[in-house]
Amino acid sequence: MRPSSVTVSTRRSGPRKSLGQHFLADSRIAARIVDAAELESADTVVEIGPGRGFLTRRLVERAGRVIAIELDARLCAELPSRLGFPDNLDCVLADAREADLPALSRSVQGLSDSGYKVVGNLPYYAANPIIRRTLESRPPPSRALFMVQKEVADSMTAPPGSMSLLSVATQYYAEARTVCSVPPNAFRPPPKVRSAVVRLDLRERPAVDTPDAQAFFDVVRAGFSAPRKQLHNSLGHGLGIEPRLAATLLEQASIDGRRRPATLSLQEWASVCAAWQDTKPEMIYRAD
Repeated sequence: MRPSSVTVSTRRSGPRKSLGQHFLADSRIAARIVDAAELESADTVVEIGPGRGFLTRRLVERAGRVIAIELDARLCAELPSRLGFPDNLDCVLADAREADLPALSRSVQGLSDSGYKVVGNLPYYAANPIIRRTLESRPPPSRALFMVQKEVADSMTAPPGSMSLLSVATQYYAEARTVCSVPPNAFRPPPKVRSAVVRLDLRERPAVDTPDAQAFFDVVRAGFSAPRKQLHNSLGHGLGIEPRLAATLLEQASIDGRRRPATLSLQEWASVCAAWQDTKPEMIYRAD
């Protein structure tokens, strides 16, 4: 939906608790985000959750085109006027958890071979599905900058020993690093927790060789189905096989079944996946 098709209210919008809105208000943090995105004049940027346009203003100054996705109809309507109706801004009323980012980019800017980047101050309650949707987009963005709860940022960038399903998913598709930590007073209203900015550089190929992403994540999800248990128990539970069969599977992958899921590297998960693909029919038969 283009800005001209949204009716503008005469009353300015305040934060809506139901949408988890915390508007960025620190110019230094906004500058860090824009600098980390390494924007060029030919870039198309999809911004998720522009809010009042504090970050959007800086994006339209640096990028060739900014497509802002906003779930709040009033904020979407107000955004162009707040920024002086810049020619390179389109505001789309949509839920980023369901948006087709590549198709949206093409439909607004026209067919382009230059790709796109994603920037977003994500609502805490919607961060995981938006991150997942961005990572799985085809074609993916070349880069993404996300403001998220610090706990989520730590999970996205975690090393083996502290990994989660989100860690594996993020690092399978992208190189991830923390740009900066963000205190609560950088927002209006301030949240109760700290935030952080994470930069994702999307890979041309997944970090590890696997038969396909679906098969890989079926195994990883199974392994994290009971993350505090030893791996032979959690994997057996997740795959629907007995722990002793899961232990055999892990032995074939040269993995100690007494380890916790959080300790495995991506390459070790790929080895477990390969072993499961090789022995799956036999394992299921023996489990029955």
